[in-house]
Amino acid sequence: MSVIDPKGEQVADLLAFNAKDLGEVISSGRSLDYAETINLTAGHKLYWNRSRVMLDIVADTVGRHDFLLTPCSEDTFRHFYPDLLVHRGCFGNLVEALAPFGVTPDMIPTAFNCFMNVSVDGTTGKFAVLPPTSTAGDSITFRANMDLVIGLTACSAPASNGGTFKPIHYSIER
Repeated sequence: MSVIDPKGEQVADLLAFNAKDLGEVISSGRSLDYAETINLTAGHKLYWNRSRVMLDIVADTVGRHDFLLTPCSEDTFRHFYPDLLVHRGCFGNLVEALAPFGVTPDMIPTAFNCFMNVSVDGTTGKFAVLPPTSTAGDSITFRANMDLVIGLTACSAPASNGGTFKPIHYSIER
C-alpha cells in the first residue's frame, strides 16, 4: 500500500487494525520503542499493541512523518483553533470510515501521520508542528504482514498542512 501526496505539503493520518482481531491495532509506543527513534522511515517497522510487526515501511521519498500526535478532532479545533469553524477532523473521518468494520471511537489510537513534520526540542521536549516537507508526488510505501483494516484520511488541521488543504491519494497492490 502506498500513500501519495499528489500536490505536496498534505498530511494523511493512517490507522491499521488486524482484520481478524480488531483488538490488535497499530501502536505508536511499541513502534517507536522498538525502532529506538521517532523518525520512522524506509527500513522501519510499525508494530501492533501485541508486539508483532503489522507493516514494514519499504519505500519513503520524504523521510519525515509523525507518530506522536493523535488525530485532530472537534476538541483539537476548539483547543488550538478557537477562531475557526469546529469540525470533526481526522478523528471523525476515521470513526465514520471504520464504523462498518466494528471500530468504535474509543478504539482509535494515535495515527501514523504520513508526511507530518513535527520538530522536538532536544532540551525541553517541546514540540512544534511545522509545514510538511513533502512535495508533489512524494510517497511512503508499506508492506502488510497480515490482513488489515486500514483507515486513511487527509488531515484538515491548519498547522499540519501549512494552512492549506489538499487531496491525498493511495494505492493498494496485492
